[in-house]
Amino acid sequence: MSRRALLAGLGALLLAPRPARAEEPPEAPLVIDLAARGRRLGQAGGAVRTLIAKARDVRYLSVYGYTRLVGYDADLNLQPDVLESVTVEGGRFTLRLRAGHRWSDGHPFTAEDFRYYWEDVANDPDLSPGGPPDFLIVEGKPPAVSFPDARTVVYAWERPNPRFLPALAAPRDPLIYRPAHYLKPFHPRYAGRAAADAAAKAEKLRGWAALHNRLDDNFELNNPDCPTLQGWRPRTRSPATRFVFERNPHYHRVDTAGTRLPYLDTILMDVASTGLLVAKTNAGEADLMFRGLAMNDIPSLREGERAHGYRTHLWPVARGSEIALYPNLTTLDPLWRQLNRDPRYRRALSHAIDRRTLNNTLLFGLGTEGNDTVVSESPLYAPEMRTRNATYDPAEAARLLDAIGLTGRDASGIRLMPDGRALEVVVESDGEASLILDGLMLIGEFWREVGIRLAVKPQERTNLRRRSMAGMTVMVAAQGLDLAVPTAIMPPTGLSPAQADHYAWPRWSLNLESRGAGGEPCDVPEVERLIALDREWRMSTDPARQGAIWREMLMNHAENQWVIGTVAGALQPVVASKRLANLPDRALYSWEPTALIGVQRLDEVFWDRAAERNAAAGGGRG
Repeated sequence: MSRRALLAGLGALLLAPRPARAEEPPEAPLVIDLAARGRRLGQAGGAVRTLIAKARDVRYLSVYGYTRLVGYDADLNLQPDVLESVTVEGGRFTLRLRAGHRWSDGHPFTAEDFRYYWEDVANDPDLSPGGPPDFLIVEGKPPAVSFPDARTVVYAWERPNPRFLPALAAPRDPLIYRPAHYLKPFHPRYAGRAAADAAAKAEKLRGWAALHNRLDDNFELNNPDCPTLQGWRPRTRSPATRFVFERNPHYHRVDTAGTRLPYLDTILMDVASTGLLVAKTNAGEADLMFRGLAMNDIPSLREGERAHGYRTHLWPVARGSEIALYPNLTTLDPLWRQLNRDPRYRRALSHAIDRRTLNNTLLFGLGTEGNDTVVSESPLYAPEMRTRNATYDPAEAARLLDAIGLTGRDASGIRLMPDGRALEVVVESDGEASLILDGLMLIGEFWREVGIRLAVKPQERTNLRRRSMAGMTVMVAAQGLDLAVPTAIMPPTGLSPAQADHYAWPRWSLNLESRGAGGEPCDVPEVERLIALDREWRMSTDPARQGAIWREMLMNHAENQWVIGTVAGALQPVVASKRLANLPDRALYSWEPTALIGVQRLDEVFWDRAAERNAAAGGGRG
């Protein structure tokens, strides 16, 4: 037998669905009614291949695998998932665990796993030097956490904490529980300091905390020994070129026929260089692929569909703007600070951008032109949020710049700043998105028409954030609003300095995050209003009032152009084998709140045997 035939035979065995598994579900599983959502009951078994650009990207399976204590469904309603129920009374949250739920290694999942996290991780200075995460702090105070019995956990604050449940449903799970039975032998409180340090020394690590952090791996998915609640558990250690994930035999979801999810037995992640992801997908080397693909890859992906039996689904990207410009209102250069804080200047920059040309050039004319704001699928959307101060009007841009006093020009027609410097805006970017760099070239041409020179300065992302926090950037180009399809109960992330790492006001954000220890306090009334609104949202439990707060903050942004949006509405290619069932043809794609494809539930996807038979009868894969 030839090597090629042997590999083909092994692949067929690996990918073929297997007989139903004889497993006992937990006593109180989450029963999924697929038919009610227009999906089909599936068959168990088989493997799905996907590609990643680097070994560390295996962690994204914990994003789009999307197993959460509570999570969003496809309609963005918040529902219990791992938890059997959640009861909210003011600032008191009672979490009820499912009877009989187990970790992937078969050990019971109980309130002890929450206690271990709270007492031995979140409040241990060696493991969490900054203390518990911010969403667990209300007005500077942590919750009172109690564990009445093995299936009950209570978080109680003196005031409401509307951030708590949305944080549990975030694309990056905050993991307020840990596998206590696995980690205790490496914690000095249980193993003794000498034994814990000796275990770390044996692994050539500096101390017990470093070893504990390495083993505590529910997000990074690099430790096959660490029990998980996710649908698939890692079976491969780095370094490797193929990472294997096997289904969790104790997963908490079942379908109405009693079949334990996930349907797929195995997920295979093959490492390929970034430049080869599209070519390998085109060649049929992935059964499911989306991350690493972009809109400009669609023509190439379409070419391989017939030969390799896949479909290129096009999912709208729910992002406020594909290219957004962030004038730094806290830059240390006094002249640039004065200019960036002038609303006439920011509006002039916006009016000078020909968004229609950007749309046609970068998004094949399929995008939505305007501000960096929520998308129309959000119940909080209003058309004016997208259009205010966002029309192409170079004459109005020139008038506003003249009104500021920027009337002097150099020999090349570039306006002069009050100190005689040419009005050259250095726009820094992390350089990771080619679409942003391509867009900046066009924006530079538009701005030159009104007397502004644009210079692009690519940076490594970590360095860019460091420079931003230090007040060294004048303007940053990046993607726009991440949470662009919000509902009222989701925190208004990205709309005020209450969010860390915001390029428009990094030093105000640092000041709030450090509670006055760093950065500088905000001194612009319109931004102070955003801070006050964010604070009011955090104290409210009324969705109607929360929605009103969202809308006021969004209109504040449209009026003041804190972030200058350009064009939204890119399409995300989601390549999937034609034989994979229960994957929608169209769905919103975003980091937050959809966790990439997470809310579409990868655990419900299965290999359709009828489609395989039809393909075989037709004499080919397509």
